[in-house]
Amino acid sequence: MAENIDDIIANFELLDDWDDRYRYLIELGRNLETLDADAHTEANKVRGCASQVWLQTNINRELGSPVLNFKGDSDAHIVRGLVYLILQVYSGRNASEILDTDVRDLFDRLGLDAHLTPQRSNGVRAMVERIKSDARDAATSAKSD
Repeated sequence: MAENIDDIIANFELLDDWDDRYRYLIELGRNLETLDADAHTEANKVRGCASQVWLQTNINRELGSPVLNFKGDSDAHIVRGLVYLILQVYSGRNASEILDTDVRDLFDRLGLDAHLTPQRSNGVRAMVERIKSDARDAATSAKSD
């Protein structure tokens, strides 16, 4: 991922106009690591999003506590930016950190909660729930090993 959360927050704060913030969000979406075409499957599709969104989960169990890495994609430019933001928060973290992290604080700080359509807000919740579900499954699996 090209930018960290602090850089993204700082860049958002520099942009007063919401058209500019949306353009920046679209630009962030261009930084998403490419999701292979064969990963655009029903199993990776996120339910509850108005746009098509796919999340691919890779779990690394080598460090004891499972670490989840995500790749994502969408057919909508702004949503790709939202996917990028969400992956910045959650990807590369262990399952318990993911379960303890609430992305709403970031979205509120960036002003996105107030400026996203209800459909996009529902899609964000669906993406986060999918990530947290994968984290719960990984944590449960690690306990049973």
